[in-house]
This record gives sequence, C-alpha cells and structure tokens, in this order.
Amino acid sequence: MKAQLLRQYISNFCYTFLIATTISCNNQNQSNQLKDNKSAFLKLKYTTGIRSILEDSKGNIWFGSHQEGVCLLQNGKLHYFTTKNGLSDNQVRNIYEDKNGIIWFECGRGLSTYNGKEITRYTERDYNSKNKWKLNDNDLWFKGDQIEGYNKLEKLPGIYQYDGQKLSYRLFPVTPKSQDGFKYYISTPFIKSKNGAVWLGAYGAVIEYNGSTFKILDNESLGLNSKTGFLHVRNIMEDNKGNIWIANNGMGVLKYDGKKAINFTEQQKLKKNDTKGNSLEKVFSIGEDNSGNIWFGTVGSGIWKYDFKSVKNFTKEDGVQSNHIWTIYKSKNGELWFGGANPSGIYSFNGKSFERKY
Repeated sequence: MKAQLLRQYISNFCYTFLIATTISCNNQNQSNQLKDNKSAFLKLKYTTGIRSILEDSKGNIWFGSHQEGVCLLQNGKLHYFTTKNGLSDNQVRNIYEDKNGIIWFECGRGLSTYNGKEITRYTERDYNSKNKWKLNDNDLWFKGDQIEGYNKLEKLPGIYQYDGQKLSYRLFPVTPKSQDGFKYYISTPFIKSKNGAVWLGAYGAVIEYNGSTFKILDNESLGLNSKTGFLHVRNIMEDNKGNIWIANNGMGVLKYDGKKAINFTEQQKLKKNDTKGNSLEKVFSIGEDNSGNIWFGTVGSGIWKYDFKSVKNFTKEDGVQSNHIWTIYKSKNGELWFGGANPSGIYSFNGKSFERKY
C-alpha cells in the first residue's frame, strides 16, 4: 500500500513539474516573440534618401526616393517601382492624390500616375492656355518637366496646373532677365493656404496666387543682398496662425506674416557665427505638429524644434541618424514623419528622442 502511494506521489509530482516547465517555456517563447515583434520593423531598402511621403485615401503609404524610384507599403508589404515599371524618372520629389483617387508622382523629369493597378507616364500637356490662370478647389500643381530649367514648349518660368481633367502650363507674371529665369523654377511642394490661395516655392522666389492677383516674394521685394544672403528656397509651410515659413539652403528660415518677413535663424542667433555647434542655415524641410510646435529638418545639423519659447536641436545622440532631412510629413493620426538620407530612413519622435519607423 505504501509502495503504491509512493508511486502515485512521484507520478503526480512529475506531471506537475512537466506542466510547470511547459508553461514556463511557452511564456518565455511568447516573451521572446513579443520582444522580437517590438524590435522588428519594415525597413526601406533605399540608400539615397526619402524625398516625399504620402498616406493615401486607401491607407497605403508611398515613399518617394531621391534616386531609386517609389515604394508602396500595402498590407504590411513593401513594393518597389522604378522607370522599368512606368515612372518617368527615379527621383520622386513629391507625391499627391487627386479627387478621383489617382496618385501622382512629380519626378525629377516628368510626371507619372498610379490608377490602383499600374504606374504609367503622364505625357498629355496643354500649352495653349499659358496665361489663363484660374483657381479651383482640388487643383494639383507641378514643376516643369526638366530636372532644372525649362523645356522647348515651356520656354519661360511657369507651372503645370491639373484641374481634374487636363494638365495646363501657366506662365508666371514675370519678365525674367536671361540670367535669373532659373530663380522662378519650382523647388517645393505647393501649399493651399487657409484663405484659399495657393503658394508656390521657387528657388529664388515664393509666389502667392489667390485666384485674381499675384504676390511675389523675391530678393528685391524682401530687401535681400549679398550681406543678408539670397533666397535658395527648399520648402514652404503655413502654420496654424497663418504665417508662411520659408526654408532656405544657406540663409536659414524666413517667417512671413503677410506684411513683412523676418530672418528667424538670425533672430534666434542660430547662424554658424553665433553657435559653437550646429546651425539653422541649411534648412530643407518644415513641419508643424498637433501642439503647434514648428520643426525644421536640415543638412548636417539634425532636426530643430521651436515651441515659441525656445529652439531645441536633436542629433545622432537623440536617434537622428540621417545627415539630411529631406521632408517632414504629418500622417493621418497626426504623427510627424521625418524622411532622411545618409543613411536613409523614416523617423518619428516619441516625446524624448527619435526612433526609426521605416
């Protein structure tokens, strides 16, 4: 009897030990799996940098590269497209979606579209209404067809307007001298202001069109010279107060309130001569978060945040591995995404530091 009880006790002990060991192993495996899932992310294979981002109406995310085409993030998978798949050029500067759900790619050369199935080059152009400026609610605006300068049919400074039906070239109301026509060549994404006007950023000028009149901010109208520095516009943004921020590669950031412009970089004493380290002079991107803070992406000087009290710099020590922040994009959930190069990647701010997202 005692022998039978002993055998039963040993059997129960072994069974309990086996169950406990199995549960422990499963918990450990789940813990490791959660840890792996937390650390894993979809990593873009681009090396030349991210120049543009779009989260479309279907929830897909597009990433335009500096020289390697465009990538589509769809259903958790990355799909890559180049000139072999219909892009007019492998440099994708801006990406837009029109009112019909068509995705437009503004490339280094030309335009391409995506209809949900394939990418094709968009070659139709109307050059017979160059002076018929108009403004519609859902217009898209695109730079000239060349990497720089103008093709034989464009000839003079202007911009393409897509009204939902056709793409037309519009001439700017300027008479450029032969040596400065390039300063009116579009270099930034267009923005629609709160008052309905469209703002267009060119290398040496920023142009507002409100549907009837134009306002041109250039070196002359802003009183800029060799001492102050000249415009070299890389991005424009309107904040929630209606101020227009102008990012320049060289002279820093200008803030325009509708009447006058101030050099924000100079005001904050963030020029090279004023700082011992990074400066706010070579600025390529600007964004505004949901709290109204203004963010600046630079070449060689990390990312800067302005909360209207002070300016803070974030560098590699804060997770900003890219040396060149091409673009700042606000996702549909309000998160800012910072697209960079050298090395390439998409970063987001967690409240304290930056983490690579893609």
